[in-house]
Amino acid sequence: MKRQPVKVVRTVADLRKVVVGWRKSGEKVALIPTMGALHDGHLQLVRTAQKRARRTVTSIFVNPAQFAPHEDLARYPRDEAGDLAKLKTVDCDLVWAPGPAEMYPEGFATRVVPAGAAEGLETDYRPHFFGGVATVCCKLFTQVGPEFAMFGEKDYQQLQVVKQMVADLNLPLKIIGVPTIREKDGLAMSSRNKYLDESQRRIAPAIQRAIKRLADECAALGVALTSARIAKLAEAARAEIAAAGFDTVDYVEVRDAVTLKPVDGKSGRPMRVLAAAWLGKTRLIDNVAV
Repeated sequence: MKRQPVKVVRTVADLRKVVVGWRKSGEKVALIPTMGALHDGHLQLVRTAQKRARRTVTSIFVNPAQFAPHEDLARYPRDEAGDLAKLKTVDCDLVWAPGPAEMYPEGFATRVVPAGAAEGLETDYRPHFFGGVATVCCKLFTQVGPEFAMFGEKDYQQLQVVKQMVADLNLPLKIIGVPTIREKDGLAMSSRNKYLDESQRRIAPAIQRAIKRLADECAALGVALTSARIAKLAEAARAEIAAAGFDTVDYVEVRDAVTLKPVDGKSGRPMRVLAAAWLGKTRLIDNVAV
């Protein structure tokens, strides 16, 4: 059976007409928020969503609110035709692709200001970022009204920030984290990987190897893992990433897997290793569970 083109809507009014029709038929809806430039990791989000809901909506919106003036908003990869072709292969039901004026019309003045899981790590380097993410996600949730929204664990701090926002604001949906999809050499799939040249692409998997080794070392120490020991192991991982050829290492940290606060082995709580580093003009982030 030949797959039909994916339906695209660009206004809130048209979006809600479609969703209301699904609701009348008693169909559950899952949302996959993206900024486009889709890869297999995004398609896995759609496949996971289809296991929970009859209908899937993929949003494609490069959100200006989460970019600082010096960041890569203008050059962020965009390929709507390619994105629609990929979504067709996984039978996505609807693409919500608003323009900036539809999402942030003239006079827009309300923003979400997250704290808790949003404090530290990414915020130390991109203080504007999670405010933009939380605001656009809150809008997407109220526009689509899904029962579920799917987020990749590659952006782990973002996942925890969105989960906390949904809980704190009593939003009527469940946030589902989906494990990171990786290339064969371990590099986490990301739209920004397209920025890497051939030499940088060979270096890039070092970030995953270093944090995986750090996670294994933390796990091996168990309750003997002290804050001081974490600091030494993390410093060694930062040195390993730098030695591999990364230009700048923003952070390598071991944190509580839910709150993202500093943690040690005595807490008995799950932990996560998170890292961010630059290869040329490309900033890569990654994380692994301990």
